[in-house]
Amino acid sequence: MTLNLHPDILEAIRRALAEDIGPGDVTTDSIVPAEAAMRGQVIAKQDGVVAGLDVAQAVYEMVDKVVDFHPQAEEGARVTRSQVLALVSGRTRSLLTAERTALNFLGRMSGIATLPRQFVDAVAGTKAVILDTRKTAPGLRMVDKLAVKRGGGHNHRIGLYDMILIKDNHIDYAGSITEAVTRARSAQTGLEVEVEARTLEDVRESLGLGVERILLDNMSLEWMAEAVRITAGRAKLEASGNVTLETVRAIAETGVDFISSGALTHSAKVFDVSFDYLT
Repeated sequence: MTLNLHPDILEAIRRALAEDIGPGDVTTDSIVPAEAAMRGQVIAKQDGVVAGLDVAQAVYEMVDKVVDFHPQAEEGARVTRSQVLALVSGRTRSLLTAERTALNFLGRMSGIATLPRQFVDAVAGTKAVILDTRKTAPGLRMVDKLAVKRGGGHNHRIGLYDMILIKDNHIDYAGSITEAVTRARSAQTGLEVEVEARTLEDVRESLGLGVERILLDNMSLEWMAEAVRITAGRAKLEASGNVTLETVRAIAETGVDFISSGALTHSAKVFDVSFDYLT
């Protein structure tokens, strides 16, 4: 299972283990004999969406390749309080040493997955796709973005390298949307171009330049609906800015194609999970 994880995620696990264990787990190693074995279970302490069981498994495997980790729930599934998420067995030292790092990843990813699922449910029946942003924890971008996908959301761009997104500061520096787009296209990257629009006139200017996507920044519902009418399918429209669970349905009903929210990753509450000793 762990072979399918992105290399950045595996590297994040290595860093986390090195950070936590350092030269050794002095408490466990001083109390538990090297030959001791145990079984345990990972338990959900709340209702939500589980994500990152394979990441937790990778943590255990990096500590000890002979640990047996058996997921009891599917990735992205809704789970309930007290539900068993995984059964784990192996050397006692290994299980106790890996416990906190494994739960940290699982709790973070499940917390993130739970929030986009709520947004996706809120816009059900519309064409709007829920997107994340680059507002992820430093060093954990692929972890956070994987969690969003497992919660039913979609990834926007991964970094600064896979899409041209011309934002307000780029436009202000270049002097206009037209000049910024002209300069970006002159680089001949072949990448999709998205432009941030602060007004409906910005939308019209962007359409005239034939950009593929337009970001509607903090626009009112009325302006967003008008932008949909003006665009008439000539570009994809993304709504962004102060998107909440209370407002996302109304935004989706304007007819925009995408709704992005940094809250999916920067404001998700960690999902409460625990590891319980069985034998």
